[in-house]
Amino acid sequence: MDSKGLLNNPDLPEEERPRSYVLNLDANGGMLENKEVSWLPSYGPEMRGGTANCAVTISDQPVGSPIITDDATAAVIMNSPSLTKFEGDVVPGGVILINSSLVHEKCSRDDIEAYYIDANTLSNELGGPKFANMVMLGAFLAVDDSVNIESVLEAFKKVFGKRKEKFIPVNRQALEAGYKAVMDQKK
Repeated sequence: MDSKGLLNNPDLPEEERPRSYVLNLDANGGMLENKEVSWLPSYGPEMRGGTANCAVTISDQPVGSPIITDDATAAVIMNSPSLTKFEGDVVPGGVILINSSLVHEKCSRDDIEAYYIDANTLSNELGGPKFANMVMLGAFLAVDDSVNIESVLEAFKKVFGKRKEKFIPVNRQALEAGYKAVMDQKK
């Protein structure tokens, strides 16, 4: 599995903007399952509202290089500029997951599977905008079986520590909401 994405949401106030922590959870979940993992976030001026990205590779085989250029098997798209920039990086037969709350364009390619997840609405139903990333991670887990939800939640404990464990139930709900959103589209 190669994944490029979890791109920041420029429509949220700075303090509520998602970071690449969600793909960090995916990578840590892979490590908990004894898989080979590479996690490479790309920060810069883009983090202030553009197309920041994070490349993750999770494999049963050694990972030779963390860099993903135009061979991602999946992309998680959180804003319109990111769709424009990264849609072409997904290999034919790959998957693109689009936060349809913020991205109103459709995927222009017909050689990849596209799923549209109303992540912000689902997040707000759980209590606020801060869960949109977890909704999208749940959507990703519906199309890629490299890591299971339980490993992601275990990684949550490791990444955020004991004092944040109280947020595991709502994050589980967010993961499940994203997963269900994709499964409903597969029917």
